[in-house]
Amino acid sequence: MDPCSPKKTLTRTILDHALKLGFCAAGCSPVHGKNLPDRQLQSMITQQRHATMHYLETSQQARNNPEQLLPGIQTIVSVALSYNHPQQHRARTSFISRYATIPDYHRVMRHLLQQLLDVITENSPDPVNGLICVDSTPVYEKTWAEHAGIGVTGNNTLCIIPGHGSYCFLGEILLDIPLDCTTDRTPADPCGECRRCIDACPTGALIAPGTLDARRCISYLTIEHKDDFTPEEEESIGTHLFGCDICQDICPHNHTARPATHTHLPQNDNLLNLTPEHILQLTRSRFKTLFADTPIYRTGLKRLKRNAQAVMNNRKIGDVLS
Repeated sequence: MDPCSPKKTLTRTILDHALKLGFCAAGCSPVHGKNLPDRQLQSMITQQRHATMHYLETSQQARNNPEQLLPGIQTIVSVALSYNHPQQHRARTSFISRYATIPDYHRVMRHLLQQLLDVITENSPDPVNGLICVDSTPVYEKTWAEHAGIGVTGNNTLCIIPGHGSYCFLGEILLDIPLDCTTDRTPADPCGECRRCIDACPTGALIAPGTLDARRCISYLTIEHKDDFTPEEEESIGTHLFGCDICQDICPHNHTARPATHTHLPQNDNLLNLTPEHILQLTRSRFKTLFADTPIYRTGLKRLKRNAQAVMNNRKIGDVLS
């Protein structure tokens, strides 16, 4: 291909601007001719490992056929945004996942991707239709990140970005124009024989390399699960108020990951040492003040208090046993 071709120039402009916006990795992939993990998803649903996340069932067709999301789609641009902020101070008796101590990534990622889409439309010689996708859109995010050459899914089922680890949010822009997506930088298997995340999971939610049973996952139970806990579920969350980072904290890739250098996701120090006692005393207005701009707000005060009461109960049991 002519190195000065409009398609190649536009692709370089897009990927360069993505890095200027603060993304730690960016790439693209043609849509057609790529393998998708539809069988793995169907297996998860058939075995009911998706728990009550029924949207995984209802969105299968669109997830398996991006043409339903954007007619005429030709390319998917994938990006990663690091949220690797070292946390020096955490409550000893409770735990909030680090992704919940920063501004809601949905809003931040959409804002940044809109800026990137604006650059695409301004620089493309042809008219462009684009669709911004952040988490809630039915897209195989990790698969498209792999096809774009920016990361590979690890044994903990999370996308590992070389040099940046798994403390990264993924986002996509679906485009109806072709780009120069040839790449020879597809990362190698990041895990090899390592099983640290599998062995460290306290509930056995990682039932095999790259295979998750959400019904056992602390993150699922404290974030997505809407019902009251069974005694077994309550015991399994331990001291986790919201989310769980055990399989990430133990990962060697995160031990050597470069910290985030952008300023889009500042850490809210007020959330680092929240206790279950504090949460149980929250009013609705105070809950909104504390969490309105964080992922916790979507889960709601009722479920957060459910989690806090479970942590309190588990602490009491621990005190008795000790």
